[in-house]
Amino acid sequence: MRDLKNHQPSVEAPGKWMRVRVSLVGFVFVALLGGMFARAVNLQIHQGNRLQGMAQDQYLRELEIPARRGDIFDRRGTPLAQSVDVDSIWVDPSMLPDARDTAKKLSKILNVESKELLERMQKGRRFVWVKRQVTQTEVEKVKALNLPGFGFTKEPRRFYPQRELAAHVIGLVGTDSHGLDGLELSFEDELSGDKAKRASVRDAKGRKVLTNGVENPLSRQGAAVTLTIDRQLQYVTEKALVKAVDDAKAVAGMAVVLDPKTGEILAVANAPRFNPNAPQGVTADVFRNRAVTDAFEPGSTFKAFVIARALEDGVITPASTFDCEKGHMAIGRHVIHDTHPSGMLDVKGILQVSSNICAAKVGQKLGRERLVENYQQFGFAERSGLGLPGEAKGVIPFPRAEISLATQSFGQGLTASPLQAAAAFGALANRGVLMKPYLVSKVVDSDGLVLLDNKPTEVRRVVSEKTARTVVEMLESVVEKGGTAPKARMDAYRVAGKTGTAQKADPVARGYSDKHFASFIGMVPAEDPRVVIAIFIDEPKTDIYGGLVAAPAFKEIAEVAMPHLAVPPSRVVPVQEVAARPEPAPKPEKSAVVAAIERLDTVTEVPAEGAVRVPDLTGQPGRSAVSQALTAALEPRLIGSGRVVAQTPPAGSLVEKGARITLELAGNLPSVTR
Repeated sequence: MRDLKNHQPSVEAPGKWMRVRVSLVGFVFVALLGGMFARAVNLQIHQGNRLQGMAQDQYLRELEIPARRGDIFDRRGTPLAQSVDVDSIWVDPSMLPDARDTAKKLSKILNVESKELLERMQKGRRFVWVKRQVTQTEVEKVKALNLPGFGFTKEPRRFYPQRELAAHVIGLVGTDSHGLDGLELSFEDELSGDKAKRASVRDAKGRKVLTNGVENPLSRQGAAVTLTIDRQLQYVTEKALVKAVDDAKAVAGMAVVLDPKTGEILAVANAPRFNPNAPQGVTADVFRNRAVTDAFEPGSTFKAFVIARALEDGVITPASTFDCEKGHMAIGRHVIHDTHPSGMLDVKGILQVSSNICAAKVGQKLGRERLVENYQQFGFAERSGLGLPGEAKGVIPFPRAEISLATQSFGQGLTASPLQAAAAFGALANRGVLMKPYLVSKVVDSDGLVLLDNKPTEVRRVVSEKTARTVVEMLESVVEKGGTAPKARMDAYRVAGKTGTAQKADPVARGYSDKHFASFIGMVPAEDPRVVIAIFIDEPKTDIYGGLVAAPAFKEIAEVAMPHLAVPPSRVVPVQEVAARPEPAPKPEKSAVVAAIERLDTVTEVPAEGAVRVPDLTGQPGRSAVSQALTAALEPRLIGSGRVVAQTPPAGSLVEKGARITLELAGNLPSVTR
């Protein structure tokens, strides 16, 4: 009995191990709680600010709302540049199930390279632009894919309703609505308006939602810019210039139409032209506003300024005569030639036949110092401050050599821009007073505050009124029989002008090439000039003379400009009686059956692929009409301002996508100044 009791197991051992295990478990829990507490302290205290910022970055955004860019108008209120709201598409790549497949689908819809799209999606984290400024049709097709992560936002898109008209002057903007060239660049600060930044949150699909609402975009709209350009004269000038360049098979052409009394520029044209609505593929050379940025050797048009200064200073009189030496005159080892050999000529004859030799002799009488000073007085070798980028200054070097004095007397060996030449002839047309040329008449911000109000500015008197009138009368002989530009003569109006045919310098050979620069600068009517029209043709190939390739374009523009500006004729033109024409026979009325069939065809007509039906925009405000036309894949062209009163093609017509639709608007127009 005693032995059995001695061999029984101890009951204290299990209790001891139980306490040990409980202690261990308790220690583990305490350690875990301590670790969690330490982690919480670290996250809340030490990293709290950083993590809070990261959390807000997931759903809070500062959304930048672009301002609507200000409009640009011609002198009569016709819009030349406007902004309309269009859709842009973006995507959150992290939400796409298959980026590669999505890129292929989008490529077909949006006409964008799938490889480019895929690369952007792979590089982007939460936001990638798919395509900006798209059509409504493209938006609907993307929405039809029903893929997650896509977003659509409105952005202002620059639209040029007159297409190529004055494109070189207005310039264009990039996708980000920043000016790239022309007035769009020069007046970037005034046109761009004020961008707004608003707090926004993102929902589960990544879409941005404003928390404070959106203010009226018109309150942030850029300033409106009104030009001195006349749309009608701009159109005629561009049309005539393009024809002249094509007929001469020339490289390029430039034209300037100027009001000599005020300095207002009524038209500036360049050829070739471009459409700022579709600038893709256009070379930088075509974008250049040559009429303002290019400086060249002008040639014989400068003879008018030499004659004017010589008469003003009493060096010569209208009765003075010069020996033109039968077309050849040696100066040292150089020989000056005349196109048409002449003997003795008076001052008027020098301008009429454009004698280089006699002009050089007038320059010799005038002297080096006075010759250079004279050109500077007429505004050469200085910028006019027109406000366009890249304006040329030109160069008038001091003619140290005798041959340089001679050549500069007939417009070679110096450079000037078409704008400078037009303004200088404007001084002769304005009775000897040089006016500052200007292109922008007024800039008004969205609140009605006038930021800029240009007025005619007199630069200086260059020659006396008597001298200016004398030279203008002499220049009338240039367009008459025996002159160098009879093709510029008008039946109803007196014309005064001067031709120019200059050899182009060869920078490689350091001499003159076989290429030429032809020009004609004229004023009309000669007795009291209302416009100066300057035409320049670069490297004509059919003929090289300004009287043949440039003068006809001058006449074409002047024949429209005179009645457009309500200028009475200089002379009475006999009106030929027109034989009475028989009244056209009335069209037979359509039968009820034919009318019913036509109505049926109209109703049941099904648009072919790639065709769209023209919407009815009558009565719509101009901006709303533009937006609806763009939504319908049409290119609107506006005439006037206000609400739409007529449209071509009419509503309901079937046209190809991208076709032009002309909208005539009627409303209050700004007052017209001359």
